Amino acid sequence: MATKDLSGIPRTRVPDASLSLLRDGYVFISSTCDRLQTDVFRTRLMLKRAFCVRGAGAAELFYGSGLFSRKDAMPPTVVHLLQDYGSVQMLDGHAHAERKRLFLALLEADGIRDFTATLAEVWEARAARIAAGERIELYTELNRMLTEAALRWLGLPATQNQVRLRSQELSAMVDHAGTTGPHNAWARMIRRRSERWAAQVIALIRSGDLTPRPGRPADLIARHTEEGRPLSTEVAAVELLNVVRPIVANARFVVFAALALWQHPQWRQEFARGDLSRLEPFVQEVRRFYPFFPLIGGRSVRPFTWRGYAFPEQSWVLLDLYGTNHDPRSWSEPGSFRPERFVDREPTAYDLVPQGGGPYETGHRCPGERLTIATVETMVRLLSLADYTVPAQDLTYTMRAMPALPRSGLIVSGGSR
Repeated sequence: MATKDLSGIPRTRVPDASLSLLRDGYVFISSTCDRLQTDVFRTRLMLKRAFCVRGAGAAELFYGSGLFSRKDAMPPTVVHLLQDYGSVQMLDGHAHAERKRLFLALLEADGIRDFTATLAEVWEARAARIAAGERIELYTELNRMLTEAALRWLGLPATQNQVRLRSQELSAMVDHAGTTGPHNAWARMIRRRSERWAAQVIALIRSGDLTPRPGRPADLIARHTEEGRPLSTEVAAVELLNVVRPIVANARFVVFAALALWQHPQWRQEFARGDLSRLEPFVQEVRRFYPFFPLIGGRSVRPFTWRGYAFPEQSWVLLDLYGTNHDPRSWSEPGSFRPERFVDREPTAYDLVPQGGGPYETGHRCPGERLTIATVETMVRLLSLADYTVPAQDLTYTMRAMPALPRSGLIVSGGSR
């Protein structure tokens, strides 16, 4: 079959679309695709040629073909704050499979149940404060709660000072991943402080001066071997952060879930009655509907053909995660919050991609996705039972801020349901 020249791919009007990406945020790729009537367009971002793609078919290409590496596929400012170099998401082939084996062991069903039980214990103290009339910003409180629960689950000390410091650091990594300039530089400095803490934890476990119970995640990471050798202290520290940071990042999903409970109170009432039959569909719709991360990048490891076009090796491809979650070809009325859509419909590996797509066990799909779902389910159940109200505040969010969050952080206070 004859292939078409890349010059036939629609392109943006401006020679470099970096400012357009900053202006349009989450909808940059999808709105450009709509305007050009295509699922793939070419442009330049930061002066580099890029191909932007959207939809379940594009996600299958990106995650299901083995064509793409994460190396040199995202700006260093993003990589350092999130996955960092040497981490599981930066690896490919056998090395990736070996490292992902560690994460799958950490996140088996028993480990997930252990974490959510710990989170429920941590929540009880906050729920009592809210019921007593205290006003709290849910986002900030969730960062602290998730940090405390994560440290306890890992098997590490969770003193008040440790929770405060780690919470500030871990939330800053996520809050500023999509920024540039001084804010990003500050967050990267904070990241280095976190790496020093994590490296010290690994060294203390290996020396026997810190002894989490055998089988706890921190112990498993410190003892993990690949080809008969333990991970370097630096890499083990990065992977320790890559367990706890995504847990804290789930604060955004929980805030949006709480927003949905408030704006669609029939769901809160249903869960408060103890009817949890549609809890998972509700959480899946939260993950589909609300913005989390906008896009993901990859570089092709060999030439490939897609939609009739022949792409060269090292093509930089950006997959629209948010736009794929809102593609009307996959989702009826994608702009409406409708959890019932998931009651009789299981998402595929490529149409629901807030945390990436493809096979969970072997691909680059986020290994913490199941823990995310369980975390949000737990908090939705607990929030539905809690006695609180949402006072007047600015609950809007902008699609330019990546990652997004309601402007108020969602303030709650004790009061009538």
